[in-house]
Amino acid sequence: MAGTEFEQAVTAVGHLSQDPGNDTKLRLYALYKQATSGDVTGKRPGFLDLVGRAKYDAWAALSGTSTAQAEADYVAEVAKLTG
Repeated sequence: MAGTEFEQAVTAVGHLSQDPGNDTKLRLYALYKQATSGDVTGKRPGFLDLVGRAKYDAWAALSGTSTAQAEADYVAEVAKLTG
């Protein structure tokens, strides 16, 4: 997967005309983190940090996904949003 295609998708997310909703934003966050940082590290955020826990769990669900696959999935998800 060409890195430029992934970078263009990342840029496109910042220019969406409509809010894609929390579930989609969480999936994009997890795919981005997996593509750029690899598997999740560190401790799961505490009970009171609901947003942090949701982000951590979404990212952790992608553990083992390759960088190339995460980039491809991110690009495909953004393509659905930009039509």
